[in-house]
Amino acid sequence: MAILENIRKRTTVLILIIGMALFAFVISGIFTSNDFSGGKVGSAIAEINGDEISIDEFRRKVERASRRSGPTTSSMQLVNSVWSQVERNTILGQQIENLGIEIEQDQIINVIKSSPGFTQNPQFLDESGLFDENKFIDFLNELRINAPAQYQDWLQDEEAIIQSAKEQAYYNLIKAGTSATLKEGELDYKLANDKVDIRYVRIPYTNIPDSTIIISKKEIADYISNHEDEYTQERARDIQFVYFEEKPSLQDEAAIKEAVTALIEDTVTEAKDTTYVEAGFRNTTDVAAFLDRNSDTKFDTIYKAHKDLPTAFADTLVALQPGELFGPYRDGEAFKVSKMIKRKANGSVKASHILITYEGAERANPAIKRTKEEAEAKANEILIEAKKSGIVFAELARDNSDGPSAPQGGDLGFFQEGVMTPKFNDFAFGNRIGFVGLVETEFGFHIVKVDEKRDIVQIADLTRSIEPSEETINTLFTDATKFEMASTSSEQPFTELAKEYEYVMRPVNRLKELDENLPGLGTQRALVQWAFNDDTELGDIKRFGINNGYAVVQVTAKYNEGLMDVEDASATVLAKIRKSKKAAKIKAENTGKSLEDLASTNNTNISTATALTVKTPTIPGAGREPLVIGTAFSLAQGGASGLIEGETGIFKLEVTKKEEAPELENYSTYATSLQTANAARVSSEVFNALKEKAEIKDNRSVFY
Repeated sequence: MAILENIRKRTTVLILIIGMALFAFVISGIFTSNDFSGGKVGSAIAEINGDEISIDEFRRKVERASRRSGPTTSSMQLVNSVWSQVERNTILGQQIENLGIEIEQDQIINVIKSSPGFTQNPQFLDESGLFDENKFIDFLNELRINAPAQYQDWLQDEEAIIQSAKEQAYYNLIKAGTSATLKEGELDYKLANDKVDIRYVRIPYTNIPDSTIIISKKEIADYISNHEDEYTQERARDIQFVYFEEKPSLQDEAAIKEAVTALIEDTVTEAKDTTYVEAGFRNTTDVAAFLDRNSDTKFDTIYKAHKDLPTAFADTLVALQPGELFGPYRDGEAFKVSKMIKRKANGSVKASHILITYEGAERANPAIKRTKEEAEAKANEILIEAKKSGIVFAELARDNSDGPSAPQGGDLGFFQEGVMTPKFNDFAFGNRIGFVGLVETEFGFHIVKVDEKRDIVQIADLTRSIEPSEETINTLFTDATKFEMASTSSEQPFTELAKEYEYVMRPVNRLKELDENLPGLGTQRALVQWAFNDDTELGDIKRFGINNGYAVVQVTAKYNEGLMDVEDASATVLAKIRKSKKAAKIKAENTGKSLEDLASTNNTNISTATALTVKTPTIPGAGREPLVIGTAFSLAQGGASGLIEGETGIFKLEVTKKEEAPELENYSTYATSLQTANAARVSSEVFNALKEKAEIKDNRSVFY
């Protein structure tokens, strides 16, 4: 009661304290939580044409995709896959909404009816084997009541179906405007079939050495300004790193091999008046217990064939006698000592067969309609043939077998007892090598040839993985830390310091904001995020702990989004300006010359090309030259061109023959082909055009 009285007396003070604490909590939340408007990007992972994409909804989609994907799919692969779909759905959804396209319930059912995943599911079929809409709806109602999580998955599937149907309706509206007229069909026909023959001289740009063409930075800058669309770039970074790989040293390998060797023989320990003998691997009477105590792998009691043993040591291991040991030897990333436990003679058989099946037999091809009696008769005929001397069994199998091994000549390879169906198994193991006979199973009638038999063996492996010791791991950490400290405190360049320490420097150029895989390091999302962090400056260095060691990383270049600068664009721009200057120089030196003079003064020959078409604008020996061939078609027969700036050089040509394609009565086939080709491009080209014009703010790199 005294405590309660004291609380009542201090009520005002407590209210003030609690109120101040709540005020502090709210204020601190405003400045620290991204859930408030003061956050960097709020709760939107992206904004597309003003529509925000909720991070919570996006994460739910990623989680769902993760449940459906395999274990080898990385987190960023999932994120990027979901993003592609969300981006597409949003951009197209905006267009669909503006047009007022809606999908009714019966249209959704029609889409479902056209999906093999639903229409071939026995659960939704009626007695006639047809899709039953009512069964499908009942199934969904049952999910909604008894399996809410699966029902939520269905709702997302339904959303995707509706979106797909709307998109199809949208694309169909556009495809309706992609028809081709008969005149367009006629033009397409002529472009493919009108032909021209030419004589020409080509002066390759390579005739002028690159070193003779001088290009200033201003020329590069002017070119970039005049071709902005070609020279815009994403944000990117260049980094370089030194990798400290966590791997066993030579001393570690020697120690592990020595430890394995020490376990082979008995260990004798003397204490006072007693001598203790602990059986080693050679003499132990309980192999399983010994390996449980001393090996990284347990005793595998399964008998193995030659092909199942390590390739480099299989011959040696198979030749061991029971109780004999081999090793220690290195197999991959482990040292092993192998002990022969048991040998089973002829425990593995290699056989070939010719299967003659019949209608109703298990797994029989539905196209096979022969009866069981007909199959047996045919099998007996082939058996007689197979037993004849000089007959190649593999050829008989390829020509007659109904089994999946027919293309391999009926070869089934080696198999152990119990693998094949019982009657086939007994036949193969119960007959001598070379025997050919007939056996019936649930699959049909088999003409079987026993090709070979081999022993199988039971081998126990004493195994120790080759791993770095604690001392090696500690030394690696120390080395990485020392190098990081030296590189951040020294005025010596990072590259020179690495060389001084005799470390290998590895560069990674043009790293993108959403990249995750780095050459030599694997998945390193945290490293990429650091490189793009606003606080990370050019030249900054940081050490990262990675899956198998450490990496000391430096940011060596930053590329901002927008127009490329002169240095970044030079690699591609120089070639284009150089080509243009070479073209101008060649044209200036050869203006007004005839075909013969042009060939003579440039130490080349007059070449010919025949049956050239506009639709396939390639000149044999000169490559793809659309402008040159287009110019040839614009000239009359006997006409000569001026100097043409082609893809590979300067051309001058003379038309020696023009041949028009024969007129057709109707060009509807070509018009239809054009229309089909145009319609096929609608979905990809329309979306790409919409995406190019869309205003997209992508914040994925902030959240992932």
